Amino acid sequence: MSPTAPNRLRVDGRFLSLGDERLFLKGVTFGPFPDGRALDPGEEFPRLAECGFNAVRVYTGADDHLLDCAEDNGLVVMAGIPWQWTRDFLAEPRLRTEGEMRLLEFLRAHGSHGALGALLVANEIPSDLVRWMGPVEVREAIEDLIDLCRAECGDDLLLAYANYPSTEYLEPRNADFTAFNVYLENREALQRYLPRLQNIAGDRPVLITEFGLDTIRHSEAEQDELISAHLDACLGAGMAGTTLFAWSDRWASRGREMTDWAFGLTRDDRSEKPALESLRGRLPALASARDGFSLQGAPRVSVVVCTFNGAAILADCLRACLALDYPDFEVLVVDDGSTDGTAEVVSRFPAVRYLRQEHGGLSVARNHGARAGTGELIAYTDDDCEPDRDWLYWIARAFEEPGTAAAGGPNLPPQPGGIQEAVVAVAPGAPSHVLLGDLNAEHLPGCNLVVRRSALAAIGGFRSQYFAAGDDVDLCWRLLDDGWNLAFVPAAFVWHRRRTTLLRYLRQQSGYGRAEALLYEAHPGRFDKGGIAWHGSVYGGGALSVDPHAVIYFGAMGLAGYQGLEHHGIPRRLPDRRFDTRIVHLLVRMCELVQPLVRALSRWRHGGPGPRLLPRRPDRRKYADDLREEIECHFLGAAGTGRFQLLADLRARGWTPCGDSEPWDLERAPYRVLTTDEDHGPDCTLVRVRLLHPPGLRRAGLDMIKVAALEAGLEPL
Repeated sequence: MSPTAPNRLRVDGRFLSLGDERLFLKGVTFGPFPDGRALDPGEEFPRLAECGFNAVRVYTGADDHLLDCAEDNGLVVMAGIPWQWTRDFLAEPRLRTEGEMRLLEFLRAHGSHGALGALLVANEIPSDLVRWMGPVEVREAIEDLIDLCRAECGDDLLLAYANYPSTEYLEPRNADFTAFNVYLENREALQRYLPRLQNIAGDRPVLITEFGLDTIRHSEAEQDELISAHLDACLGAGMAGTTLFAWSDRWASRGREMTDWAFGLTRDDRSEKPALESLRGRLPALASARDGFSLQGAPRVSVVVCTFNGAAILADCLRACLALDYPDFEVLVVDDGSTDGTAEVVSRFPAVRYLRQEHGGLSVARNHGARAGTGELIAYTDDDCEPDRDWLYWIARAFEEPGTAAAGGPNLPPQPGGIQEAVVAVAPGAPSHVLLGDLNAEHLPGCNLVVRRSALAAIGGFRSQYFAAGDDVDLCWRLLDDGWNLAFVPAAFVWHRRRTTLLRYLRQQSGYGRAEALLYEAHPGRFDKGGIAWHGSVYGGGALSVDPHAVIYFGAMGLAGYQGLEHHGIPRRLPDRRFDTRIVHLLVRMCELVQPLVRALSRWRHGGPGPRLLPRRPDRRKYADDLREEIECHFLGAAGTGRFQLLADLRARGWTPCGDSEPWDLERAPYRVLTTDEDHGPDCTLVRVRLLHPPGLRRAGLDMIKVAALEAGLEPL
C-alpha cells in the first residue's frame, strides 16, 4: 500500500509532524502476546483510537492486518524487529547479519505502508554487554544498521534506536529522533531527567518509547496517578511524545507468558483499569505538546529583529515572526543604517513596526528596539532566523520563575541550499548555548535570546562597543554576575541559516575573534590562555554520544542505573544527508583546522590573549595495563544464575570493585576481570569472562575464576 507523502511521520524541529500537522505522539505498546492468546488489532485498535491514542508500538514486526487496522483507525505504527542483540553480535557476525536480513525483509514487505511511521532497529542492548563489546563499537554497529535501513527505505521512514538510562551514552548520531525507555516512579526525578534527555538528543526530537507501572506491586490507583504525572512531565518538558507500556496485561517475553507483571492499561480479560478511563478524558484534547498547559498570564512580548543590509533574507524572518502562535506580541525591525532595500521589504508587512537609526552597530540597535518596544519581555532574533511558531509560548513559561532574567533555546540549521552552506552548518564556531545544568545556561546566543525588560534596564542594556558580535556573551555574564538566572528552554527553537559560503564563514569567525578581544578587556577573569574559559558545557547540535576519547560513568561493576558521559567533547551535528559526501567531510575537516586559528589570531591581533598554536602532547608513560594480556573464558548457568553470582563469589574471595569509570568489574592485583551475561533462552545464561593478567600468570588467574564460577553454580564451557 503506497502512502501519500504528506501523511508520513516526519521530524519537525524538536517535534514530530504528520504531514504538515504537528502532533504530540500518544502511543501505547501492543504485544507480544502469549501463544494462542493474541489480541486482534481489528477489535483493539478502535478502542485505542477512541481513548485518544494516535500511535502504537510493536516489538515483533507487523503484518498487513495490523498495519491496515492501524491505518483505518488513524494510528501510527512504531515497529521493532527482534534479533539477537542480547548476545555478543560483534564476536559472532552471523547474529548481526541475521538482524540485518530481518530488518531488510520487513522493510521490503511493509516499508511503504502508510501506517508505518518509524522503525526501531534494536531495543535496550544490555549495559553490561555494551561495556563488554565496547561502547564505541556498539554505537557504530547501531549506526550501520540505521544506514542500512535508510538505504533501503529512503528518508520517508523515521529510524531510531530504543535506548535506556543505563546506556544513555549510546545514542546513535544518525538517528532521526532520540528514543528512550524510561521507568521513573518519582515525579521530581522524572521532571529532572527529561530535560537531560533533551540535551542528550542535540537538535532532534525526544520520544519516550516506554513508560509504565506494574499493578501487581502497586495499586491500580497508583498507576493512574503516576501515568497522569508522567504525561504532565512530558508535556511540560517539550517531549515529542510518549509511549505507555502496555495496552494489556496479556503479555509474553522470550516466548514465555509473563504472569508476575501487570503493566497493562487493560486487564487480561480486556476490562479497563482506572488509568485508561482517565486517559480517555484527557488524550483526545492533546493535539500538540503545548495543548497540555496554559500560560499563567501571558506577558506581552516585543520581538526585535536587528538588521543591516539584510533585505535578501529579511522577508522569511518576518513571515515567521508574524506567524507566531502567542496571544500578545509585537514585531519590530531595527534598521541599522542599511543601504539596500531593507525599508521596502519591511513595508510589505504592515503589522511590523519599522525603526531606523544611523549605523551604530548591533548593540545600539538592540537597545533601540528595547526602548521602542512595549513588551514586558524583549525577544531578540536575527534576520537570518525563522522562529518556530510556538517559540514565544515555550519561552514565556520560563519567566514564570521571578529569578529568570533571560531565556533562550536551540538554533537549528534548515536544509542547506548548497555544498558550502552544508559545510558551514556543521563547522565549528557556531552560535551555541553553554549550559551549567540541563535548564540553566552560562550563555544564550543572541539569535534566540529573550530578556526581561526590568533585568535589561537594571544592567544598563547592551554595551555599545560590541558592534557586530559578543554583545550576547557580555550581557549573559553581567546578568549572572548580578545574581540572575539564565534559563534554557529546549523546545523553544529557531531555524538559523548560517553563512552560505566558506569565505563569509571565515570572515564571521574573524569577527568573533575581534569580539572576544573586547570581552577579554571587560571580563579578563573569564579567559585562559586558549580563549574563553567556559564553566559549562558547549553544545553544538549533535547527539551526546560516546567517542574514543569520552569518559563514561558506569558505576562500580557497571551496575549504575544511570550511566552517562563524565567528560566529552562538543557534540557537533552531522552533515545534511543530501550532502553527506566525501568532499563535504573534507571541507568540514579543513574548517576544523582553520577556524580555531582564524579566530585566535583575530582575538590576539585585537588585544586578546594569544593563540595556543601547539596542542598539548599526550602522556607517553607506560601504564601497568599496557604490559598485561587478555584471555576470555565462558560459563553456563541456569535461569537466574549469571555474572552477579560470579562477582559476588569473587568479592568474597578478596576481589574489589574497580573505579566507577573503569571498563573492568573487579581487581585483585595483578589481575582484573570483566563479565557479561548473554541471553540464550528463558532457561539458560551464558557468562562471558575476560581476564587481564601478566604474561606468566594466566593459568593461576584462570584457576581462580574457575573455582569461583563453580562455587557460584556455573559450569565451564
